Amino acid sequence: MQPDRSFPKIHTVFYLVLFFILPSLLYAQMGQVFDNLVMPSKILKNDRKFAIYLPPDYNTSQRSYPVLYLLHGGGDDQTGWVQFGEILHIADKCINSGTATPMIVAMPDANAERRGYFNSATNDWRYEDFFFEEFMPFVEKNYRIKGEKRYRAVAGLSMGGGGTFMYALHHPELFSSACPLSASCGPLKLEDARRQLERREQENAEKLSDEQVQAHFEKHSAVFMMENMDVEKIKSVRWFIDCGDDDFLYEGNSLIHIIMRKREIPHEFRIRDGAHNWTYWRESLPVVLRFVSETFHQH
Repeated sequence: MQPDRSFPKIHTVFYLVLFFILPSLLYAQMGQVFDNLVMPSKILKNDRKFAIYLPPDYNTSQRSYPVLYLLHGGGDDQTGWVQFGEILHIADKCINSGTATPMIVAMPDANAERRGYFNSATNDWRYEDFFFEEFMPFVEKNYRIKGEKRYRAVAGLSMGGGGTFMYALHHPELFSSACPLSASCGPLKLEDARRQLERREQENAEKLSDEQVQAHFEKHSAVFMMENMDVEKIKSVRWFIDCGDDDFLYEGNSLIHIIMRKREIPHEFRIRDGAHNWTYWRESLPVVLRFVSETFHQH
């Protein structure tokens, strides 16, 4: 009787499958991050860096995707959410598990020349104009993005949380959801506005008039805007606000929650155990991705 040689052959085929096919299957489940991309800016008169996360099926499909604009904090740049926030690992895990929908995540750099997401009080540095007039159109033209309010969200931490508040309040017609994390809420009182501007404007501080300080306060205080803006415009954005119980920015975030409750503005508000650090924000990111995904799917 001839020996059965099918067993070794089966093993050989099995190992060939593992060696050649399994890596490609695993690779297909991974997204991509490019963290040193550059675009020109006429408004800021220089080139601007940014990072992009592309979901796992981006290169194998022809579909268009929702977009999350994810803003870094002070002291970081467009690589902050990549290096410390682990956007690639966390977004891939959420998408592959079904807790988040495939989306593109765009991360601009707001830490060059001048730090921050806003125009200067003297309007000689116009970062917010750059974001809306150049960065968003550039990203949405060069990547397969669904350019509608329903499919666009904004989130960020600390300084980027302040940018999240302001961008969604200044342009509620553009964002379906907003997720400020440990947010710097801007000046809480008018007298705080001049001190903040003096630190930010430095050599131009003495030139600032009372009218400029007042205008800055009214446009960059999340507390003031939540109290005074048309409530229906605020309600047109779905809000998720998250701040640690040991965070030094707890006061502004808590005041905004109280104002929103009094004005009956729907929102999610989270105070968790934690401080102003990446450990806290890495735990927040999966929740943010789930929250914006629910909005993309018409929650």
